[in-house]
Order: sequence, then C-alpha cells, then structure tokens
Amino acid sequence: MPFQPRELFPDRSARDLFGAEIRRHREKADMSLRRLSEVLNYSKSHLARIEAAESLPYDDLPAKLDACFGTDGMFARVYALAKNEPFPGKYRRAVEVESQAIVIEEYACATIPGLLQTAELARESLRIGHRHAPDAEIEALVKARLDRQTRLDQPHPPECWFIVDEAALRRPPGGPEVMRRQMESLLERGTHPYVTLQVLPFSAGHHVEAGNSLVLYTVPDAPMLAYREGSRFGTIIEDKDVVAKLRKNYDLLRAMALSPRGSEAMIRAVMKEWASCGSPRT
Repeated sequence: MPFQPRELFPDRSARDLFGAEIRRHREKADMSLRRLSEVLNYSKSHLARIEAAESLPYDDLPAKLDACFGTDGMFARVYALAKNEPFPGKYRRAVEVESQAIVIEEYACATIPGLLQTAELARESLRIGHRHAPDAEIEALVKARLDRQTRLDQPHPPECWFIVDEAALRRPPGGPEVMRRQMESLLERGTHPYVTLQVLPFSAGHHVEAGNSLVLYTVPDAPMLAYREGSRFGTIIEDKDVVAKLRKNYDLLRAMALSPRGSEAMIRAVMKEWASCGSPRT
C-alpha cells in the first residue's frame, strides 16, 4: 500500500501551515523527504514529523528552509506563529475543551492521566511516545502538560474524577524511583476536595473500555462531550447517542473500581513496592 501523507489544515492551524508549506515547496522542487533532509543536513524522521504537523523544529530549521527554497523569511515568520501551538492538531481540540470543562471524568488504561503526572513521569512517557524527538521538543511538551495542571490549583478548579487502571500503577517508565514519587503525588492529589481517585484493579477482569482511555467533559451551557483515545487515535465525540453510551461505560467502570479508600490503600501498597525495588542492595 503506497504511503499516504497526513492531511493538513493550514487554514485552522499555524502548525499545519508550516508543514503544508514545507510539503508544497518540496514537491514544487521535485524533492523527496530524504533528498531534502540531505540538503538541509537534518534528520529525515524529524523532518517527516514536522511536515506532518506532529512536531515543531527547535533550532535553525526555518532559516535553513528559507535559504533552501529562497522564501525570504516566510518559514521564519510562520514558525513564529506555529511555536505558540504546543499541542499537535489531534490533541488541540481536546485540550481546549478540557480548559473550559467544569467537570472532568477520566479513565486511563495504560498510564497516569496527564493532569496527574509528575514532571518526571511526563518526561519519561513523552520520550517513549516521541523516540526521535530532540530534548528541546520533549521539554516543550512537558511544559505544556504541566501548564494544563495549573488549573487544578486555581480558586475554582473543575470537579475531577479519575479512574486509573492498575496497569498504570505498575508500568514503570523511568524506573522505580520515578514511580514511587508518582504514587506519592497521587496520594497527595487525592486529598484535594475536588478530586476523586479510584483504581480499577486487575481483579475486575475485562471491561467495555479495555485498551482505550476515555474522558467525559461537562462544559457550561453545552451538551456533554467525550474524548476517546487509543494507541493510534484520539477523537472528540459530540454525537449525543454515542456520548450517552460512553457515559454508561464510564459509570460501569466506576462501579467496577475500588472505592476511593480502597484505591488509596492500593496506591500506598504499590508505592512501597516501588520503594523496595529502588532500594540499594547491601
């Protein structure tokens, strides 16, 4: 099956516009990505992600593109706008909805929810998901994720209900000490009056959202929205019937999960296990 480049929407996003202009000028010059990477002395894999608007350059690439294509600073000017969009298009709508929501209900199947991650875990998780990204890009993504969390500490935060799969507590990106501190952070965040935290244990067995993460957003003066994410997709769902079905799915997960007190006990137990794993041998 031939490679199909990702569709871009330059009228909606400066990130997409930057990528679309690379693609347009490259194709106009009859250059492959490999050839352009050779001319620019730039990583082909990173260049491909930039053209697809999945990543941004954090160096002198805009100037190199302007020099290569003779575009008189156009790439530098578009980049000045694009760098203000920290999230790729597939996440941007969800982040916008999240910033407006007064109630956030999330089930996380494989990792700690972004709103609850420590900087260390965020860095390790993002590095796994962006294996070829330069350090500057990873740090920008970490900052964007932590910036989302600041709303939880404002005077009128959203009501948050988190259901975390036991797998997320036991999967160790970054190693035992990173996970121990993450468990400690979860326990602290769980004491906040607007946060309810539950663990869905392995003993609950198979369930309707296995393999997916699910978020429900209650936004003022608007119907409830859902965001469903898997390893290869992330979609905002507005259809009322589908959202109603996902509401039932979430309520079922809530019923299958441990109580908040039982969840706290499991997190403490897992934290001790991580501390034991990280202890030096004598």
